[in-house]
Amino acid sequence: MSARREAGLGRDLVAAHLEHARDRTLGLLDGFDERDLRRQVSPLMSPLVWDLAHIGHYEELWLLRNLAGAPPTDPHYDDVYDAFKHPRRERPDLRILDPRGARAYLATVRARVLDGLASADLESGDALLHAGFVYGMVVQHEHQHDETMLATIQLMERPVPEAPAFDAALLAPRAPAASPPAADYADHADDEIGLPGGAFVMGTDAEPWAYDNERPAHETEVAPFRIDRTPVTNARYAAFVGDGGYDDARLWTDAGWKWRMEADLAHPQFWRREAGTGAVDSWTVLRFGHRLELAAVADEPVQHVCWYEADAYARWAGKRLPTETEWEYAASWTPGGGKRRYPWGDADPDESLANLGQLRLGPDACGARPGGASAFGVEQMVGDVWEWTASDFDGYPGFRSFPYREYSEVFFPDPARPGSAGYKVLRGGSWATHPSAMRNTFRNWDYPIRRQIFSGFRCARDA
Repeated sequence: MSARREAGLGRDLVAAHLEHARDRTLGLLDGFDERDLRRQVSPLMSPLVWDLAHIGHYEELWLLRNLAGAPPTDPHYDDVYDAFKHPRRERPDLRILDPRGARAYLATVRARVLDGLASADLESGDALLHAGFVYGMVVQHEHQHDETMLATIQLMERPVPEAPAFDAALLAPRAPAASPPAADYADHADDEIGLPGGAFVMGTDAEPWAYDNERPAHETEVAPFRIDRTPVTNARYAAFVGDGGYDDARLWTDAGWKWRMEADLAHPQFWRREAGTGAVDSWTVLRFGHRLELAAVADEPVQHVCWYEADAYARWAGKRLPTETEWEYAASWTPGGGKRRYPWGDADPDESLANLGQLRLGPDACGARPGGASAFGVEQMVGDVWEWTASDFDGYPGFRSFPYREYSEVFFPDPARPGSAGYKVLRGGSWATHPSAMRNTFRNWDYPIRRQIFSGFRCARDA
């Protein structure tokens, strides 16, 4: 289920999005006991029950208090569920709701929201209400926290409870499909595709649920470049590891090498060296408590690598990371000068086009969904793994913060403090990203040291 481009999203569709997001949230936590919901598995992540109640507080804040002027359910929640007041490492010590209380709070807020939706004017000139924007913001927020909770569950590093969301069949590797023949305009060499570059429109003014950092649409120039047809695979990354890539300081930026040494990085997160005879069969990878032979997922995109690791691999391969401008051009532009909502066109994602929304509990093999290729023939640009880009996160020309600074603007570099922020842009979503929170213009960002997210990358180089 994804947000429609057309203005005038009906109440029934908005209600369906809200219900679908809530079913997903509760399904993810089905089977976890109170201890698992309350404990903190990593200082990088919140307790699951904090995320659960935070989802309800955000919904109350925007759909009841901002829209209807309702009083707060409990002023204390404005403190403990404010992500900017308390970093994740502090949240286990806060006076937060227990699992039963959090679920009850979510149910109460949702009932009141649906009552208000019945009379909401989605054609209002109010920017919050028009085309259901504020409802879409809340829906996407919940799905984004669901992905965060999946990352937390992965960090538990033990088998998850038996529940539909974690069915063992969802861990099974998916075989690649044959790739389609290259289009006439695609110059293939070394599994790369040459793109002509030129002027194109980056960002959007048309998406009803687009965030402020995706706006405004603006014309920019791209020089000709080459980009990998698919993300870098486990097998290709294992070759980098086996060739001593983690021990060669020449491949790393100064900051990256410093972090590699401090964190003692030697391989992607969740990999473990086993007895083997080669680069791939020497390793296993942990996925939701299950050890998989890396050789069985050798053709899948590597995930759980940080920006520094991706950048070092690209140097080892004689390439670089694409800029986010190059990434969006390759994903959204057409040789005829049109812009697509998704790489394959404007049709909503389905299983034949992209691995989104937990179709599996991991990436697909590269080449598994050739029908989802972009107009230039670049594959798997949406779904599977978030892709690190070379770009720092900042606002587009003409950026206007809406509806609150804390979604995007506070993460931009501060001109008064050179070197501040330091967030890198990721594009394309992962297998854990819901379709309603994904489009070619969607921008994610994180620190270059982060590995717990479902992140991978592809390489590029100058033409």
